[in-house]
Amino acid sequence: MMDVKKFLFDLPNKANPDVLEGMSTLFHFDVADAGQFTVQLENGKLSVTEGFSGEPSCKVTTSAESFSKLISGDLNPMMAMMTGKLKISNPGEMLKYAKVFGLM
Repeated sequence: MMDVKKFLFDLPNKANPDVLEGMSTLFHFDVADAGQFTVQLENGKLSVTEGFSGEPSCKVTTSAESFSKLISGDLNPMMAMMTGKLKISNPGEMLKYAKVFGLM
């Protein structure tokens, strides 16, 4: 199983700075068995911190097992949402940033 914490903290290294230019958003990831994380994109700079801070544009709630399966491609995001394994407060915002975050 992929380490959720490691995946999230690696996001700033994986994201293309040219793609991030001019973008801003704030996500909360509430991952059972892994913790709570804030992913902030402000003026093209991506940062990840443990715990929640700020008012999120989107909150993602799931388990570490489901998150791991989602990022490895073993779990379909739509099926995960329909079966309650994945809750996304603002699906439009998630779709906008999923590719930027390497989730698609």
